[in-house]
Amino acid sequence: MQLAVKETEPAVEAVSHRKMIEIDDLSLVFQTNDGPVHALSDINLTIRQGDFVSFIGPSGCGKTTLLRVIADLERQTAGSIKVDGTSPEDARKNRLYGYVFQAPALLPWRTIAKNCAVPMEISGQSAAHQTSQIDKYLTMVGLQDFHQKYPWQLSGGMQQRASIARALCIEPELMLMDEPFGALDEITRDHMNMELLKIWEQTKKTVVFVTHSIAEAVLLSTHIVVMSPRPGRITKVIESPLPKLKTLALRDTEAFHQLAAEIRAALADEHAID
Repeated sequence: MQLAVKETEPAVEAVSHRKMIEIDDLSLVFQTNDGPVHALSDINLTIRQGDFVSFIGPSGCGKTTLLRVIADLERQTAGSIKVDGTSPEDARKNRLYGYVFQAPALLPWRTIAKNCAVPMEISGQSAAHQTSQIDKYLTMVGLQDFHQKYPWQLSGGMQQRASIARALCIEPELMLMDEPFGALDEITRDHMNMELLKIWEQTKKTVVFVTHSIAEAVLLSTHIVVMSPRPGRITKVIESPLPKLKTLALRDTEAFHQLAAEIRAALADEHAID
């Protein structure tokens, strides 16, 4: 697998997996009443099929903005980006990705099953297909007995699992996840991390994941992308030496602590430069 920063990180030998995301010299400037805000600067990144990639950096560094550019929710002002060989706009229209927000964003007047049906209804899928997909993915996230419950009847962690199931129902190639577990308590977050790793293994999706947590990035990722304070730049890409499938017990190992220390040092270096 390859995931590299152009001209600053050595390329990792490529294998047969296709490139899911290719970003070249990408920058984004927001025009505001107080003047331009340089959100992203000279982003160069390649993510291959099957990678689990975490973006980590201080608040305001552009992690979510970069994710939104991939999703065609923001447009770059310079540079180029391809998602599975096409534009982000075409990727969005062709439903190549599922997006999981920081909050579950479930419709309170719809049951969990009906919430999962929303993207399939929009794309005109048959009722039979919708039912099949809802059953499949609510079972995968452990909510097979909650089809007819409403969001307010579920805990925060269960609501976020429903949100993940909704994103999976359209069978996307790519999962974009914007700090989905940030509002959960530590115990629930640990459980959700383990569930997400199981889902990733079962579905073989490519995952791009935004987090503020070093421990979470180490636990989940095949690659960790370290970003600088604004303007957001990629300063280091770290390939994890840890096994893809992990347990919480791995957090007590020397290898886990060494990788966390490497990420922490990269973040500290950028703050010192800033």
